[in-house]
Amino acid sequence: MKFILGQKKEMTQIFKEDGQVVPVTVVSSPWCKVVKVKTKESKDGYDAVSIGLPGKKKLRKADKGQLGRLGNLQYIREFRVGDMGKLKRGDEIRIDTFEEGDRVKVIGTSKGKGFQGVIRRHGFHGQKATHGTKDQERAHGSIGATEPARVFPGMKMPGHMGSDQVTVKNLEIARVDNEKGELYIKGAVPGARGSLLAISAEGELKISSPVEEKQAKEEKKEVKKEEVKKEEKKEETPKKEEDKK
Repeated sequence: MKFILGQKKEMTQIFKEDGQVVPVTVVSSPWCKVVKVKTKESKDGYDAVSIGLPGKKKLRKADKGQLGRLGNLQYIREFRVGDMGKLKRGDEIRIDTFEEGDRVKVIGTSKGKGFQGVIRRHGFHGQKATHGTKDQERAHGSIGATEPARVFPGMKMPGHMGSDQVTVKNLEIARVDNEKGELYIKGAVPGARGSLLAISAEGELKISSPVEEKQAKEEKKEVKKEEVKKEEKKEETPKKEEDKK
């Protein structure tokens, strides 16, 4: 299973090679870091991975102490994973783990709409505008008989609307932009601009370790230095032969 955190940026449209227009949601996700790895053998008692996404908000000292040197990770979420693989604290997860055509599940928080009436919240028709109706066009009407003398649970009435966790499955990855760190997901996803999204899909998770990358860069530098030294030696040998002549 592969997964990542991202922020909803905007909705736009892209064109395929055949000229077809595809409506997409742009999700920004530069990179995520593994904060904690939980296993059944540990105190947690279940297999999961906590990852963090960097943000602009300044963290409290308590949060900084938990994160250590991982950076300013504003958003931290947990994913239940069956096979942990070689995941360890500090590993980086980038959007290159996803490919064009992948089917993903997106979890977000819907837009908050405050306290709303039954017409907007539940789609009620409302009352007639004539025949004795006065100031009741948007009222819900009767809520039950008088005999129970109470309101039954689940009754559709006015109340708070939105700000709920919403899951959308089977969305398609239309494009992956590794340079900008952006995912283009076909269709709409829940939430307002800048809201947090948890994206997951079936497949192998690609991990990039910062320590291993540094070691690889250092090794490349050493190899280049050795090659330069060999070339310098080759250039010096014909000069010495000419001097002898």
